[in-house]
Amino acid sequence: MLAASFGSLAQTNPGSEGGRTLQQVEVKDKAEAPEGKDSVRATRSTIGKGNQELRDIPQSITVVTEKLIDDRNLDTVKDVLRNTGGISFQAAEGGEEDIRLRGFSLAGTGDIFLDGMRDPAFYDRDTFNNDRVELLRGSASMLFGRGSTGGAVNQVSKVPRLIDENEVATTIGNHAYGRITGDFNRQVGQDAAVRLNVMRTKADNNGAGSSVDKEGVAGAFRWGIGLRNEFLVNAYYLNNNNGINYGLPWIKPRASDTTASNTIIGGLKPTDYFGMASDYNAGLAKMLGINHIHRFDDGSELRTQVRKGIFQRDLRASAIRFAAAGLQPGGAAADLATFGPGTVFTRGTNLKIQDVDTLHGQSDLSTRFNALGYKHEVQTGVDFAREEKTLLASRTAAQGGVDLVKPNTLAGTPNDGATIPEANRVLRDSSNFVAKAYGLYAQDLMQVAPHWKLLGGLRYDNMDGRYNQFAIPANASGPVTTTSFQQKISEWSQRVGVLYQPNDLHSFHASYGTSFNTSGDTYSYNAQSANTPPEKSQNIEVGAKLDTADHRFTTRLAIFHSTKMNERNTDIDTAADRLLLSGKRHSAGFEIDLTGRLTPRWEVYGSYMWMPIAKVDEAAPCPAAPAACAQGTVGNRVGDRPGLSPRHSGTIWSTYQLTGAVRVGAGINFRSAQAPADVTAPAWEAPGFATVDLMAEYRFSEQVTIKGNIINAGDKLYADSLYRGHYVPGAGRLVQVGLITRF
Repeated sequence: MLAASFGSLAQTNPGSEGGRTLQQVEVKDKAEAPEGKDSVRATRSTIGKGNQELRDIPQSITVVTEKLIDDRNLDTVKDVLRNTGGISFQAAEGGEEDIRLRGFSLAGTGDIFLDGMRDPAFYDRDTFNNDRVELLRGSASMLFGRGSTGGAVNQVSKVPRLIDENEVATTIGNHAYGRITGDFNRQVGQDAAVRLNVMRTKADNNGAGSSVDKEGVAGAFRWGIGLRNEFLVNAYYLNNNNGINYGLPWIKPRASDTTASNTIIGGLKPTDYFGMASDYNAGLAKMLGINHIHRFDDGSELRTQVRKGIFQRDLRASAIRFAAAGLQPGGAAADLATFGPGTVFTRGTNLKIQDVDTLHGQSDLSTRFNALGYKHEVQTGVDFAREEKTLLASRTAAQGGVDLVKPNTLAGTPNDGATIPEANRVLRDSSNFVAKAYGLYAQDLMQVAPHWKLLGGLRYDNMDGRYNQFAIPANASGPVTTTSFQQKISEWSQRVGVLYQPNDLHSFHASYGTSFNTSGDTYSYNAQSANTPPEKSQNIEVGAKLDTADHRFTTRLAIFHSTKMNERNTDIDTAADRLLLSGKRHSAGFEIDLTGRLTPRWEVYGSYMWMPIAKVDEAAPCPAAPAACAQGTVGNRVGDRPGLSPRHSGTIWSTYQLTGAVRVGAGINFRSAQAPADVTAPAWEAPGFATVDLMAEYRFSEQVTIKGNIINAGDKLYADSLYRGHYVPGAGRLVQVGLITRF
């Protein structure tokens, strides 16, 4: 602990004439140091509104610390999430990642947060400015407003601290990989500090068929640290000019199969890429934030933050599909039996060009007091948001644009270098969505007995969404026609829980929470969805957080049951004015996280989910194609196991300090077989997989360390992200060596 008593102001004896004594101010630099810098174990979280001990949150939270991010070379937030149990990914039509947890969607990016505020835009999030990433499991609407059943992801930014320290990490690897990051922190006053994080990354091919070219800068100035009024101003810039691998089509063992027996294409390399060399995924994220903490004399805190965000995305991708039978060798439809170097792929056009403007603000009060004979820890707050998204489309030649034709390619000639002049496209506004929302919440954690606490929380949300769709005629002349939709939502969310804490080491909990998500979570409406009320969900959980006697190792356990009670379905009556809330499904399972040191030299991180139960309880009537419905290729049927719900998923990572200078590590990521969303397993699914990661580190001194990583050491070909029409392979073998210097 560093005690700063403002010694330049002399203290005099209060008893002397004219004397006065200034109260000593203590700046607790120990508390400012991120606990995850030197450990994979975390004890506190900011995801639950305010800064709380994990043992006081009656809900499961997995924390991936900066130490684990650095050890495993996790460059992106998606990489981080892949290293947690229960996560799977949908490869959505727009190329963005739709994250699934406990088998339920996290509403695209609607349930991704940055420092407790919604971070809704689509962009490839990098970890260079992350102190840690927190994953809250289960219903989260009481804390964050509209959201899905699965949970929420919170990225925690690095902040200035009262210490002078700098770190530069330079990493090179196969696929012409190069990455340099710098983290520079400097104390500039007794209660002020500034911090700068920078990043530059480039690679010809990241092992999954797409290039990487990005740069980022994040700066922050913080003053009044530890005092009554503390301020933080931060700015963030990330520019991505990456490639895009849209994936590969599913394939049948034999084309004559009448059932949906699709699987992935074996025999290819993870680096095989069949898109155009002119495809790309460019993205720009710019954010400016202002934060203030006011500390009251009784220990209460009022935290207020406002953030403005501007995001741009320009994705030009090729959807790879099998060419018609007449174009295939021998005139037969492609299947596993006939697949070979001569198999023909077509390359479709998929564009996602959009601008997103956001303004978010929130103010949270945390306070403790005694009332009616009980101890209370109350959190209450208000938040608001304005989110605007403009989507652009490409004009055809008849509409005053261009028609670009993509040539076919062969399975035997990946990375053929074919290009088209993407820059010649003529763009127009396709749609515009604006949402204004505010929320009010309050929760009370009450000590009702020496070892028992009760939690109760309630939140009200109001949202007004407006959507305009712009259509132009098939020729260059004629007016633009606008179709408009509007939806207003008012919803309540609840959260209750009980905690039993017999000692400082053990905490047991049971909780119930609700959530809702609106038709506008995807930033669009149609004539039916604009009239459809929100889906509602609930999560029931029983769990424990257990520390060892030396407080070095924590085990988190949970049994959960999550239910979406009124899932949206399309009405078979096309005259209906809204979607049916006729679906229902649930999942149930067991989770365990292991984090910390088993011995002073042996550190372990593990996250595992076993989900034996995932079932569709109610579903819409069969659509117009009953044969497809019977095969489970369109929608889910009652009794089906939903897609993206693997029975087993998780990771284990372990490091051991062999000597004072040498540390080694190894880990496994695994996921059992699963189907894409809205189709039926096991007839159509991606096989399960396990990949192995290795690490070795040599520390020359406290200032200089060299570290080597092998990611997916077996060069395993597997399907990482799944969609009904295609899957995206995971990265192949990555070999990387890094030099870390501290000064």
